[in-house]
Amino acid sequence: MKADKNIATYRRMRNQPLWRLLASGNGPTVIGLLQSHLYEKERSLPASILFERLTRDLEELRAQGDDFPQTAQAYVASWLGDGYLERRFPPGATEEEYELSTATVEAIRFLSAIAEPHSAATESRLSLVIQALVGLAEDTDSDKYRRIDRLMAEQARIDKEIEAIQKGQMRVLPRDTALERTREIISLADDLTGDFRRVRDQFEQLNRDLRERIMDSEGNRGEVLDSLFAGIDLIAESEAGRTFSAFWRLLTDPEQAAMLEESLDSVMSREFVGELDMRQRRFLLRLTRNLLEQGGAVHEVLQAFARSHKHFVQSNEYLEQRRVKQLLKEAQRAALSIKDEVKATESLEYSLELTSSRLRSLSQWVLYDTSLQAEPEAMREGEPPPIDLESVSELVAQSEIDFRTLKEHVCSLLEQQDQASIGDVLEHFPAEQGLGSVVGLLALGSRHGIRGAESGIEAVETVAWVGEDDQGRRARIPKIYFLRDRLDELV
Repeated sequence: MKADKNIATYRRMRNQPLWRLLASGNGPTVIGLLQSHLYEKERSLPASILFERLTRDLEELRAQGDDFPQTAQAYVASWLGDGYLERRFPPGATEEEYELSTATVEAIRFLSAIAEPHSAATESRLSLVIQALVGLAEDTDSDKYRRIDRLMAEQARIDKEIEAIQKGQMRVLPRDTALERTREIISLADDLTGDFRRVRDQFEQLNRDLRERIMDSEGNRGEVLDSLFAGIDLIAESEAGRTFSAFWRLLTDPEQAAMLEESLDSVMSREFVGELDMRQRRFLLRLTRNLLEQGGAVHEVLQAFARSHKHFVQSNEYLEQRRVKQLLKEAQRAALSIKDEVKATESLEYSLELTSSRLRSLSQWVLYDTSLQAEPEAMREGEPPPIDLESVSELVAQSEIDFRTLKEHVCSLLEQQDQASIGDVLEHFPAEQGLGSVVGLLALGSRHGIRGAESGIEAVETVAWVGEDDQGRRARIPKIYFLRDRLDELV
């Protein structure tokens, strides 16, 4: 039957984490929880924070009538065993961190594509395919005359376009087409996250395979050992290693990096970007940093594996593990040799003493503090803390604030009235970036506004906003007015 191969493949895939997660009865809930905590905002969380957030979510689910009787720690342990989560202990961290497995990321993207499908045969996708094919055909052509002819034709096309622009006949992409291409770029760039995870998984699998080959190689001059002793980086020389190294060189190339930053700045200044949602704009603002962080993490893993292998061999640690493996094989052979002589229910008259006690240093013991069990007092509503202008510059440097949208809000309000304070702006246009919007308005006000004063004392006002965690917050800030007379400074 022609379908035999496909059937066998899908049966194997059915036992993999991706399929099991999508097919499980509580899959929608599990995917929704993991997506909200480890995909949409942070891509990794310390154990304590993840447990706290999941505990809060589980309590809400139980209040809605859902059956989730176990603790957050128990569910995380179960998801870890099922392959939905991965656990790591970064260097310098005080506790373990959790992140989504490659299978879970692919499940989220699969479901997101179904929930929000792309329009079929979009112009941007077709354009990308055509450009990629044309580039591939040109770069693989060994005929110098054809390549020269194409370059001459391209030069003529560019000259014609320059001439048209000089005459004022400049062609600009329509707004809808520009938005379509932007969203497609965001989708492609977001897929790189999955690529990073798959490359890292390949490195980890390669790491395990190499260690097994080292332990299985007979003698001291096995093929793998010869390569390591000769200083050959087997991981870096693998297909995954070479592919990632080429990508990393491209990402860290100064010319390419400068071109990427310049293009991003230009795109973010366009008017059509305002029609993107906040998540998409934030993604573009953080694109370069995220690519470098994720690529750097994979690069560090690659280097760590290479160093560990050399240490594994040079320290003769592999000899100890090989000896342990040989002893286990001897024990298995001995057990098989008497399997027909000793019944499974027959007592061997041998007992193995087990203990669950743990050794602890005396310095780890602390006296019981009864004050920790005291009933807490009722929480009082505190006064909103002040935000001074001196701290604004530091906050601006650490944030990626959408100043263009903030300027549009201020200009829109000043078209209706002669002056407006920061509180007035936030009252008409709620803070989309939470604290970032407040800080951004303060930064704009310090450059283009005037400070208010009452009786010779700097006036202050209380502003309110809702953070990304849906919690309302307030703060006291210097009262700064934007004036209609200085509207041109904000344009």
